[in-house]
Amino acid sequence: MPKRLRLTRRFPVAMTEDAYRRLRRFANDAGLEEGEALSFLFEHFDSVMDRDNLTHRLRLFNSELEARKR
Repeated sequence: MPKRLRLTRRFPVAMTEDAYRRLRRFANDAGLEEGEALSFLFEHFDSVMDRDNLTHRLRLFNSELEARKR
């Protein structure tokens, strides 16, 4: 019998409405709860992310961050 995923860490997470909607959609499509979806993404981060695209998108996000906080 497969071992059940144990979520051992809980922490408050602040995210934008767009990010939360995207997380919920991903979790729903994958048949997971939001916490399980986040665990999957971070456990397999290197294999699900394109490093060049991530670097570019992170640069864009950081350049817009101050304006988004207002």
